[in-house]
Amino acid sequence: MASRFLDSSARDAIVSLFQRSFSASEGDEEGANIARLVAELSDLIDDSEVLCIAAEEQDALAACIFFTRLTFATPEKVYMMAPVAVDTTLQRQGIGRALILDGLQALRDRGAQVAVTYGDPDYYGRMGFEPLAESTLQAPVAMSMPQGWLGQSLSDAPIPVLPDRPRCVEPFTDPIYW
Repeated sequence: MASRFLDSSARDAIVSLFQRSFSASEGDEEGANIARLVAELSDLIDDSEVLCIAAEEQDALAACIFFTRLTFATPEKVYMMAPVAVDTTLQRQGIGRALILDGLQALRDRGAQVAVTYGDPDYYGRMGFEPLAESTLQAPVAMSMPQGWLGQSLSDAPIPVLPDRPRCVEPFTDPIYW
């Protein structure tokens, strides 16, 4: 299954995929919350600060992932991977994993140095993410479950220590997601 970058013209399909996926796994309230986040992120897709990558099957979205730039006082290129969704009928087939790995490669190709995410350490650990201390690299907002803050270097260099709290896109400043 090939992946490709999406732009904001795919907003409705993106929102629908995330709402269905998160409603099925986390309940209707979480599905609505993530749909709202994804609608806001979709409006910000600019192929630089906000990237959206999808896998398609028969011209329909099978999976989708967002990467948003975290901006620090220093010039490091750090992207946050979130959220990720796979169509409920296609889960457990490796599509999400393949899309994440494609997305991380796309970040490397763009010169990004670090990818971070906030999620299940067991799942994301299989794709190279490791627990990340906030003394090394802080999240944009205080987290309710700091053990879910994960990162990986996208180069041969270790993850740099970045002591300041980064700026992020407006939708991720809402504490509900943290």
